[in-house]
Amino acid sequence: MHTLGSLVLALQVQDGAAPVAGTTDVVRLLRDTGPINQAVLLVLVVFSVASWAIILYKAWTFRTAESQDKRFLDVFRRSSKFSEVQAACPSLPASPLVGVFQAAYAEINAQVRQGHPAHGETAHPPAQAGRPTLKSLAAVDRALLRTATAEVSKLERRVTFLATTASITPFIGLFGTVWGILVAFNRIGATGSTNLAIVAPGISEALIATAAGLFAAIPAVYFYNHFTTKVKSFATEMDDFSLEFLNIAERNFT
Repeated sequence: MHTLGSLVLALQVQDGAAPVAGTTDVVRLLRDTGPINQAVLLVLVVFSVASWAIILYKAWTFRTAESQDKRFLDVFRRSSKFSEVQAACPSLPASPLVGVFQAAYAEINAQVRQGHPAHGETAHPPAQAGRPTLKSLAAVDRALLRTATAEVSKLERRVTFLATTASITPFIGLFGTVWGILVAFNRIGATGSTNLAIVAPGISEALIATAAGLFAAIPAVYFYNHFTTKVKSFATEMDDFSLEFLNIAERNFT
């Protein structure tokens, strides 16, 4: 490093330039950069702001869903009737398990009413003489599967934008860097000098675009992977709940 610094100073002295202070004035660089790089930086800022808005929103959504899932499972496992669980569902709107339960509960009620049209009975688990029976447990399974798929799609909503940001912003930044280097070489050609005072500003402007692209991409990559793992965890939990629900329905309605 000492040798490299000496060479740089020697080049400056040879070209008649005094050593420049090592402080980087980012605001000045942004102000002096060309219109193409300014447009690139504006696009990257838009991507970054949108990504952080999605990150904060999804983090809050997933945390709320996890909390309400735990409360719903506690109610579900303590209740002796599906109607008791259904009564608690309106207070847990963010839980994906609520949507899965309600779909299966509605299917059970539809089958029970169809089998006993003279009674307005709702589906209840207790076993007794003349208890309601299901015509098709497979239909309940399909209702659970269909709703679980819809809930997973709801959880994945907007997360794919983070993947788009992670993949495209480094290339946008690279475009700004390449353009800035072209401008720097044009300055060298116009002045006929390789003085660092002429070359360095263009290179600095070019590298800002790369830095901005990485600034937008790195959080997007991390949180995309984090949220994808969360969605898989929710999907597994819904699959487990579906199996548990089917076991109860099979014991009490078949």
